[in-house]
Amino acid sequence: MKTLFASLPEIDEQRADSGKPYREFMRVPAMSAGLYVLPAGGTDRQKPHREDEVYYVVRGRARFKAGSEDREVSAGSVIFVAAQVGHRFYNITEELAVLVFFAPAET
Repeated sequence: MKTLFASLPEIDEQRADSGKPYREFMRVPAMSAGLYVLPAGGTDRQKPHREDEVYYVVRGRARFKAGSEDREVSAGSVIFVAAQVGHRFYNITEELAVLVFFAPAET
């Protein structure tokens, strides 16, 4: 893949049609990217990843805990989580949509 043009509404629609909270839309060996959506009141069941990870909150409001850090996040928040660090979104008060970038690609 040399170039990707993606539409967030289309990715979100594909994700919703799949019935799953996560939809990967890009993968090359060095990185992968996806859209993760959790409903208000939902539960984030993530486990630590083997890859470094960056989140960009597109919409919604929640709290985010990574290691000993705990913060409120909302649209525009950017979060970096190092590989193997336990983390999760919780107290999701508005549907949360998050772009997720893994480096290298998630395994």
